[in-house]
Amino acid sequence: MVVSETTLKWGLCLYPPLLFQRIWVKKFHKGFRGVDVKINRSLFNKNYNGSIFGGTIYAATDPFYALLFDQLLRREGYKIRVWLKSAAIQYLKPGHGDLFFTITVTDEMLSEAIEAMNTVGKFVKAYPMEITNAQGELCATVMNEIYVRNLHHGEKPRIAY
Repeated sequence: MVVSETTLKWGLCLYPPLLFQRIWVKKFHKGFRGVDVKINRSLFNKNYNGSIFGGTIYAATDPFYALLFDQLLRREGYKIRVWLKSAAIQYLKPGHGDLFFTITVTDEMLSEAIEAMNTVGKFVKAYPMEITNAQGELCATVMNEIYVRNLHHGEKPRIAY
């Protein structure tokens, strides 16, 4: 489903798995070329040592590459299924305050996905993310592998989010 940047922002901000973990979409970049996300440290996501629970950090990174590629490729006319195939996280420093990350989809990334959709019918690739604190210190790195399948072979499209 193609939606506006504002509609998807508010839909995700109010989506209970993100809302209750205090994961906040600050904004989707124009044309879904990126997203800025804030993980607010709160009573709901604090672990015993006062830092943000690692599962919250991990959950915060889950949907965004898939959502960006979904919106971008649908706007290119593709009927697709997109999901996060795998992910890996490395915690480098406790998040004792709010955490932040930005994802950007470049022209090269989109072109590579379109080329794969047109030739092999699917696209699988891992992309890195860096989660920082308010001082800009790196607190975690994540690799998210997305899977995009072109549904031109008759598979029925479903909304996965």
